[in-house]
Amino acid sequence: MDWGNVTTEDLIDALREVDWSSPPRPVSEFFSRFTVPRSHSKWSSRCKCNLYYYRTNYFIMMIFILGLGFLRKPIAIVAALLTGVSIAFLNDSFAVTFNEKVTRTVRRFSPHLAAKMRPPVTPVLRGRPSTKRGIHICGRPRWVFVLIFAAASCIIWFTSCSLLTVLWAVVIGLLAILLHASFRTPNLKARLNTFREEFRAVWRNYSEL
Repeated sequence: MDWGNVTTEDLIDALREVDWSSPPRPVSEFFSRFTVPRSHSKWSSRCKCNLYYYRTNYFIMMIFILGLGFLRKPIAIVAALLTGVSIAFLNDSFAVTFNEKVTRTVRRFSPHLAAKMRPPVTPVLRGRPSTKRGIHICGRPRWVFVLIFAAASCIIWFTSCSLLTVLWAVVIGLLAILLHASFRTPNLKARLNTFREEFRAVWRNYSEL
């Protein structure tokens, strides 16, 4: 895969649709080899490849840096968790998995309530859905939960007076991710993983026809 031809929008869509439940890469691999990119195109291609391949490692790195910044204000950790959950709901795999686990748990105590939490049925015309099926959480559109968690996190941020702290932590975290993605040389495993993800995407689109 030529990452130079991948746009930022394509990368964002891929990160939104990919499964984030995969374990992080080993630390020995994460910090194994660093080189300076030879050109701007090489740098752009390397950053996109590393951001996709080491996505779980970067997420853990950001959480760790935020945690260090919140040691003096523990209530800010709650706001950070709510912010992280609201962002995680934007990922299709996380939202679907979260909805399935919550529905399965509720079904044990109240099957009637679990039935109401099912997403609305999409009408089918000529063997295919008339519209693209949106993602629902507990029977509600995903954006409802994103707004609720985001609003709750914003309220805690302002009431705890930790907004400046989180801004510094986010800047340091993003800078650390950018530096690693810029100088970490993509290895063979990253390229093979990219080809495997491409094959899965093509096969998934083929099976939906």
